[in-house]
Amino acid sequence: MVEDHAELAESVARVLRREGMAVDVVHDGEDALERTSVVDYDVVVLDRDLPGIHGDEVCGALVEEPARTRVLMLTASGTIADRVEGLTLGADDYLPKPFAYAELVARIRAVARRSATAVPPVLVHDDLRLDPAQRIATRSGERLALTPKEFAVLEYLLAAQGRVVSAEELLERVWDEAADPFTTTVKATINRLRSKLGAPPLVETVPRGGYRI
Repeated sequence: MVEDHAELAESVARVLRREGMAVDVVHDGEDALERTSVVDYDVVVLDRDLPGIHGDEVCGALVEEPARTRVLMLTASGTIADRVEGLTLGADDYLPKPFAYAELVARIRAVARRSATAVPPVLVHDDLRLDPAQRIATRSGERLALTPKEFAVLEYLLAAQGRVVSAEELLERVWDEAADPFTTTVKATINRLRSKLGAPPLVETVPRGGYRI
């Protein structure tokens, strides 16, 4: 989230975290370019009217990167001409302020689905089904009562399609910059998730590797 109005940025971040997203927040274009140079984000929500390095310049830099990060541009100006200009710069979507949080969440999810690796709209493994849009996970037809982080971990493991995912990768992709890199929170979340998924077990621990379904 790149937004120079700190109160709005933190308010949006709280909403997105409640939706199970990992969110980092910066307040200017320079910090945005620095952060995106070291972290592979799925989506950057970018205020167009940033101090210092303008949002247009940040957007241009992001779309030229080989590992293409999706950009959802925000602006206080909502004219058609402004929207066309923003999309011409390479933004994947454009949302004028003020906006409804529900619409922002839906647009972020839609933009994230345009990632390089195609992910089915509903993730299925044996009798386990997870619908990211509806935020519903079931096993053998029974709905699972998952916390946002448990849901996000399960979604990430299912989307990996059998690939081994390290604890470090989960911490980076499911949690955010506030997470302690030495914490045992990933292991604890996996243990709770296993308990809720029941038998037969689905989440495998790969020694010195990580986890996979």
